[in-house]
Amino acid sequence: MKGSKKLIFLSLLVSIGLALSVVESMMPVPFIAPGAKLGLSNIVILITLVLFGLKEALTVGILKSFVFTLVTGSISSLFYSLSGSILSCILMYIVYKNFSEIFSLIGVSIFGAVAHNFAQVFVASLIMKNFKIFSYFPILLLTGLFTGYFVGLASIFIKKNLNKSFNNIFFSKS
Repeated sequence: MKGSKKLIFLSLLVSIGLALSVVESMMPVPFIAPGAKLGLSNIVILITLVLFGLKEALTVGILKSFVFTLVTGSISSLFYSLSGSILSCILMYIVYKNFSEIFSLIGVSIFGAVAHNFAQVFVASLIMKNFKIFSYFPILLLTGLFTGYFVGLASIFIKKNLNKSFNNIFFSKS
């Protein structure tokens, strides 16, 4: 893929991820777990990982986290968002590259959701200087299974439909 087309597409992915994050932050989520979210922007990260690779997925995730912090003004959420995004990208990449014959994108996404939750609880425990906060992890783990399933399912659908137009648009000779 040509450099400028790739840069434009990755910029669009960051923008879509940001828009999904902003919409999600305004939605009341009826979970018992405070702070749990659907992780809609993780669809964009997973699609980026599948289409481009780890470096690009990390770039999209990190940029989305920084821009979301600028939009919302919540600097404290930056640490949680960045740690979750980085760890989940790395783990999803490892699972996707090494175990894709065993796990579909749903399984890859569930691993990413669990890693994201773990990173956020770990950062919270460091910030609060209290590792007892890990007692909250099983609740987040359970919600991560459901949200990871949804993100993976949506990613499969998007990947199927995007592959057709993606190849025509970005790998054409024009």
